[in-house]
Amino acid sequence: MTETADPTTSRVTQAMEDYLKAVYRLQEKGGAATTQALSEELNVTGPSVTNMVKRLHEMRLLMYTRYQGVELTLAGEKIALEVIRHHRLLELYLAETLGYSWDEVHDEAEKLEHHMSDDLEARMDSVLGFPTHDPHGDPIPNREGKMAQLDALMLREAVLQDEMTVSRVSDRDPEQLRYLGTLGLFPGAGVVVLERLPFDEILKISVSGQEHIIGKQLGEAVFVVARSPE
Repeated sequence: MTETADPTTSRVTQAMEDYLKAVYRLQEKGGAATTQALSEELNVTGPSVTNMVKRLHEMRLLMYTRYQGVELTLAGEKIALEVIRHHRLLELYLAETLGYSWDEVHDEAEKLEHHMSDDLEARMDSVLGFPTHDPHGDPIPNREGKMAQLDALMLREAVLQDEMTVSRVSDRDPEQLRYLGTLGLFPGAGVVVLERLPFDEILKISVSGQEHIIGKQLGEAVFVVARSPE
């Protein structure tokens, strides 16, 4: 990541914040933040992505190299982490205080994350007891803009018969979240991969003693860590 001066050329819009957040997510996954990847992540056209990343490059919020993709500057990362912090605090507040289910909070938080004042953020953080993770197990950046490192592996990568704990679950698909909930695959749940079936990366798993069959998509949406000794 290249360190540059804070941007002063223009006001950062909601659309710009969405782009910066998307770049951060792609970098967090370990993939290249190419214009094609951004187009798929944000569901916008390639020319729109190119125009926006050029603007953000001019504002020193990211570094854009043609045909090589983009990289956040320190200023761009700071903005991205602030929006992510808002989003994940909102998700937790909606779930714990207003009774939203875990498959409903993502879309609501997307609408509200750009409109939080510093005071509202601080009060929400305090009311929630200064949480470290959202309802899906994703880490919440702290007030200093520091994010805990992700160290979990996808469920489909787990060693057979190892006792694992669900660490986090992808929140991008509400229908998928609802189904995972019916299987009991919430953060904190114990899970064991019992068998890998011969075709299509099908897994037989045990969740709190109940056996289920899941496919590749679900196996990549659930992240696990080794279960701590009792």
